[in-house]
Amino acid sequence: MDDNLDHALEAVGPRLRALRRQRGTTLAELSTRTGISVSTLSRLESGSRRPTLELLLPLAKAHGVTLDELVDAPPTGDPRIHLRPVSMHGMTMLPLTRRAGGIQAYKLVIPPSSSPQEPELQTHDGYDWVYVLNGRLRLVLGEHDLELAPGEAAEFDTRVPHWFGAAAAEPVEILSLFGRQGERTHLRARPSTAPSG
Repeated sequence: MDDNLDHALEAVGPRLRALRRQRGTTLAELSTRTGISVSTLSRLESGSRRPTLELLLPLAKAHGVTLDELVDAPPTGDPRIHLRPVSMHGMTMLPLTRRAGGIQAYKLVIPPSSSPQEPELQTHDGYDWVYVLNGRLRLVLGEHDLELAPGEAAEFDTRVPHWFGAAAAEPVEILSLFGRQGERTHLRARPSTAPSG
C-alpha cells in the first residue's frame, strides 16, 4: 500500500482521540451517539484498529467535522472553508479552526432560557477565553456570578467550576478560544496615549 496512505491512516487514531477529548466526551457517550462499540472506538484511537469508511462517517458526524478533516486529506486548492455548525447542550457551536490539538476557536450561539436556569457548574482540563459579540452572557465561575456585555471578555482555568449561558431573554453570541491546560491566550493592548496638558 502507498506509504502516504499508511501514514494518513495511522494519524487518524490520535486525531480522533484529540477531537473527543477537546469536546469532553467519553468513549461510552461517543459509542451511544455513533453505534460503534467502546472497544472498537478505543482500538481506533490507539491505532490497533484500521479505520474504515463505515466507521469514519458516523465519527465525523458526531464530532462535527468533515471526513477530509478526520483523515487530513491534502488541500484541493479551494480556499473556501466549509464550516459546519454543531448543536451541543442546546447551543450552536461553529468551529472556526480545523486542526486537532492546540488552541481551538469557536463561535457559540446560546439561546435564551424560557425560565430562569439554575447553573450546573462543570470542571474539565483546559483554559478558556470568551469574548461577547452580541447579547449578554452570564458567567458563573467558582463563587463569582458575572454578566458580560458585548465587547467584554473573560479568561479562566476550566478546572474552576464554571457555567455560562444567556443572561437575558435574547440569544448571546460569543467567540471562545479553548486550549488544553497550559495553553493560554494572551491579549496585549497598547496603552492609550494620555492627553497632553
